[in-house]
Amino acid sequence: MFDTELTRQIIGAAIAIEVHRLSGPGLLESAYEDCLCRELALRHIRFQKQKPIPLVYKGTKLDCGCRLDLLVEGKVVVELKCAYLE
Repeated sequence: MFDTELTRQIIGAAIAIEVHRLSGPGLLESAYEDCLCRELALRHIRFQKQKPIPLVYKGTKLDCGCRLDLLVEGKVVVELKCAYLE
């Protein structure tokens, strides 16, 4: 099942990031990630940043460096993408 309220809160936190409005586009994804983490913390929403996830292929655990940008409340994966379009 979808957690509609949690999703609404995450989107609200993402929209609240003023750094994009104040500084404009062009910052690194990591800067926007830090700002979103700050917004989530201000709203008392638990998250894990850059959470490693295992990859098992044919019974062997591979160390390929897979990570989630954010895991929110242990159930919502947030993958940030950043692009600058002229």
